[in-house]
Formats: sequence, structure tokens, C-alpha cells
Amino acid sequence: MDFPFPLVLCDIGGTNARFALKSAPDAPLLPGPPVKTADYGTFEAALAAAVAAFGARPRSVIACAAGPVEGRSVKLTNAGWSVDGEAVARELALDQGLLLNDFEAQALSLPALREDWTKPVGASPPHARGTRLVIGVGTGLGAAALVEVEGRWLALPTEAGHVDFAPVGVDEAAIWPHLSIGALGRISAETVLSGSGIARLHQARCAALGHGPSPLDEIGVVAEALATPGGEAARTLAMFWSLVARCAGDLALDFLAKGGVVFSGGVLPKIAPFLDETKFRARFEDKAPFGELMTTIATRLVVAGDVALPGMAAIAVAPSAYVIDYAARAWR
Repeated sequence: MDFPFPLVLCDIGGTNARFALKSAPDAPLLPGPPVKTADYGTFEAALAAAVAAFGARPRSVIACAAGPVEGRSVKLTNAGWSVDGEAVARELALDQGLLLNDFEAQALSLPALREDWTKPVGASPPHARGTRLVIGVGTGLGAAALVEVEGRWLALPTEAGHVDFAPVGVDEAAIWPHLSIGALGRISAETVLSGSGIARLHQARCAALGHGPSPLDEIGVVAEALATPGGEAARTLAMFWSLVARCAGDLALDFLAKGGVVFSGGVLPKIAPFLDETKFRARFEDKAPFGELMTTIATRLVVAGDVALPGMAAIAVAPSAYVIDYAARAWR
């Protein structure tokens, strides 16, 4: 498998799409301006605008998208775009292309993470060998695992954000009946652990406390919490972090992620001031009878920008280092 350069990289989320150009294997990434997914009717239109801004005709494209990938195509879960890799390759006269699930790409990016792109969460042990896990909170909740197979990297994408999520303890049980579950008719992890989940959780907390309905969206909740650190919005964000820790601990057990858990996505760095790292680790490790095992699993927060783009660039430079079914998924 070969990805000829110049190469355009695309990270397509439910809210934002980010692009970068890599002109040669040893060239630095040239980032393009992020665009709002809703501002373009199709992925092809957004990609064409990015290519025009770069001023270089790409020979290859590697893209990741927030939705379940079927071969060479994907329908975004939280946006109106669909991506058909073969059609994109024809339209742009590409030599090659590849489409990944967004958290499949996040997992495959873990070997390319620089130490200064992350920070430990709490009294986290050093990374150990074993399965790694990446969890991200953004428009939705994503997760994927990474395993090493005979010296090559294999990603295990999931739809973990859509599993059922139940309350634990008296405080959460008081809030759960007030959560707005919307069209799905059930409470999934993503119901509360997402950007919109912040507002949903805050409204439920206010209702459980007997307060009037909150008019705040997620941006408003964060802004109010920053302005009033002792207020209810700040308490909502503290609970949000507690729920992230609990969910992450469950997923770490699901995958026996001895190689550590990395938290990414656009939401968590923005609400880092409300993270109590000691309480976070306590909730993460509270998984009897495996509490001792949980103390050995590292937790780190990505503090750099979009790390999926350099991670996908690493795939283009050394495709043989990754276990990907190129025959079934490559666009050419």
C-alpha cells in the first residue's frame, strides 16, 4: 500500500471539520482553517474549499469521520454528511485514499502522541505495555482500543457512547429521572457525556434540586461555572467529570486496558478547571473486586490540538506499520 504525496488529511466531526496538508513524507503538517460541518452541504464541498486554500492538488486523502465506517463509506452520526471514498477519489482524480472511523483514527494516533501533548490525570502510574484505550467527549462520546499485533498496530473501533448508562449512588439516582432522553427513548452514555450532555445534565440537576428550568446550553453552563466557581453550574461540571471517570473505568475493564487510557476531544480541556484529579482517580478505580488492578492503569488528558491529523499522517508515511484491511478499504 502506498499513499502518494501531497496528502490531505481530514478529521470530520459532528460540529467541526479540520484539514491539513502534508506535501512530502518528511514535511511538516500545514493546517487549514477549521470549518463548521453545518456550513457545507457535503463533505466534497468542504474538501474542495480546503484544497483550494492549500493551493496544491492532492494525490491522496486520508479522512476520519464520526460515524460507523462500512468499507469505503460512512454516514455521520451527528451531522448530515455522508462520505463515499470511491466517489471522492473519482471527483478529485486521486491516486489513493482511506476512510477511518474518527476514534479508530484516534486509537491509531496513540503511537504518534508526543509526551508534551498530554498531561497525567491525578496520581496516574506510568504507561505500561498492553491494550490502550482512547475516549473522547465532543459532539458525541467516542472510544476505541489499540492493540499491538506482531509489532504492528491494530485499532478496535466501538460505538461505546451508545451503550446504556445507569446511575450509581443516591446523587445520580435523584438526577436520572429528570434527564431528557429525546428521540432514542433511553439514556446512553452519550446522553450525558457529550457537549449537549452538559446542558442536559445541568437541567436535570436543577430539576432535582427543585429549581426552575435552566435556559443554558453547554456553552452557557461552562461560562457560568467559570464566572461563579461555587455555583450550581460548577457543581454540574464537577459531576460531569465524575461520570467521565466512572464510564472510563468501565471501558478500561471491558478492554483490560493495561496500556492506559487517554482522554481526547474538544470538551474536556475546556472544563479542566473543574477537574478534581484525586476524586477522578477514586471514581475511575472504584471497580471492586478489581480496584487494585485499576490503580495500575494510567490516565492522561490530551492538551494539544487535533492529534488525529498527525496520527493519520504517520499512517501515510508507514502504512505497513498498521493492521488495516487496505484491500477492502482503500479507495483505489
